[in-house]
Amino acid sequence: MNKAGEQAPGHLEEELARRGIRLTRQRRAIVATIESADHHLDAAQILRWAKRIEESVDRVTVYRTISLLKRHGLIDELDLMHVGGEAHYYEKRRGHDHVHVTCLQCGRVIEFESDLVEKLQKQIEKQCAFHSDVMRIEVGGRCSVCLSASDATHAVKRRRKTKSSPEDEPSA
Repeated sequence: MNKAGEQAPGHLEEELARRGIRLTRQRRAIVATIESADHHLDAAQILRWAKRIEESVDRVTVYRTISLLKRHGLIDELDLMHVGGEAHYYEKRRGHDHVHVTCLQCGRVIEFESDLVEKLQKQIEKQCAFHSDVMRIEVGGRCSVCLSASDATHAVKRRRKTKSSPEDEPSA
């Protein structure tokens, strides 16, 4: 892992090989796609990107590889507050848990990291006498861009409403 707790490139492939899992050209392309992604990908995106690396990748292999990676705890499956409808998104598992903050208006996802996440996990384990292997927290709301745009839209509507208010009309 590097300083930020991220695994080095090739980590997923190395982990699969270490566990004795056969790596076909198709699986390598899928794993490379997930590993190199700079944002969360759904299965259709993984298929499109992996096909650029290995033309013979098909949808069934993508889903089987996703399932394999999830079973081995190497990737996480997220719904990201269902901003993509019922789509599920995938990301390689990091060395630490984090919060997904999702804008319900534009779909932007911010990955928030804090020591508080780890403290919360420890508190849950202690108070519930429970060992957690993974913790996922999602927060939904509106990002600053959408809030600003919304505020500006409301201000314009208020000005229009005020200007065309019946009380402001001259009486006959």
